[in-house]
Parts: sequence; structure tokens; C-alpha cells
Amino acid sequence: MISDRRNGERRNGERRKSDRKTSDRRKYDRRQLLKIGAMATITGFFHHPVFGAVDRLSSTCKKMSLYNIHTGETLDVVYCVEGKYIPEALHKINTILRDHRTGETKPIDSKLLDLLYTICQEIQTSSPIHIISGYRSAATNAQLRNNSKGVASRSLHMDGKAADIRIPGCDLEVLRQVAVKLKLGGVGYYAKSDFVHVDIGRVRYW
Repeated sequence: MISDRRNGERRNGERRKSDRKTSDRRKYDRRQLLKIGAMATITGFFHHPVFGAVDRLSSTCKKMSLYNIHTGETLDVVYCVEGKYIPEALHKINTILRDHRTGETKPIDSKLLDLLYTICQEIQTSSPIHIISGYRSAATNAQLRNNSKGVASRSLHMDGKAADIRIPGCDLEVLRQVAVKLKLGGVGYYAKSDFVHVDIGRVRYW
């Protein structure tokens, strides 16, 4: 009986220790998530130096640096943390990638954002992506189509699934090669206009 009682007390003691360890881990995980959330919020107010802090907290923070050549607007923002997209950040991205001719906005597909992010990772650049064209309204697309046969009647720009870009410091041909290598959608090379078209449609090149 005494042996059974001692064994029971030993098991209860081990169970309490295990419960304390589990509780400590949960508290630690919660503190880490709160830190990441706080850093994601801070990036709405500060620029590049903060990104290093975010990267140290989590390797799954995705940040976006954009420059709209038509409006002069810039944006540095963490848009995804631990696989979860941040609504406030997406709203800011939708705004800077709007149709600058009409002012219309449309949700930019998260897969396109991830494509742009991956391109920057492959190039290993911290330079902002220069946006020549992001979202394009039906009216704007029709207008451009009247002036150029190279504009598709059902352009993926109209669905928030395409962007025309260039990146300072990156040769346009290198940018095209990186996008082609990824095989994540369509890639168009426009050397005379100094931009590369990328989209998340079917894989094709021109």
C-alpha cells in the first residue's frame, strides 16, 4: 500500500511538472505572437530599419516595398505574418496599385503579391518595386487597347492579378529571367518601355 501511494504521488508530481512546462510554452508562444503583431503594426509608421527586427522575430514575415511611378507614392509594409495576410496592409497595397487614371481600386490577388515578394527574394534586393501598372479598370483597359494591339481585351490587370514592374539596380533582362524561372504565371518583356509584365495566369512568355 505504501509503495502504491508513493508511486501515485510520484506520478502526480511528474504530471504537475509536465503541466507547468506546457503552460510556460503556451505563454512563450503567445508572447512571440504578440511581438510579431506589434512589429507588423509598427511597420506602418517606420521604414526599412524595422524590417530587420521583424525578420529576427520570424522568418515568415513577408514585406513589400512599392513605388508608384505615376503618383509618386511609396509604401513599405509587412503584409503577411505566419501565413496570415494583414487586412490593413492589403488595403494600403490596393490603394497604391490602383488605376491612377480613374482612382478605382480593386483587391490585388494575394498570389500576385507573393509572386512579387518571391521575385525580390530571388534577386536579393531591398529596392522598392516600381509599379508601372497594377490594377486596371475596364475603361482604362479599353482606352489602352485602342492605342495598342498589345493590350488584351480581358487583361489580368483588370482582375488584380497582373503588374508591370521594374526594380532599380536590377537589369530588365535579369528580372525577366527570374520571373520566367519561377514558372508561376505569365511573363512579358517590354524592353523599349522598360518594364516586365508578370501575372498569375497560365504559364506563358512573350
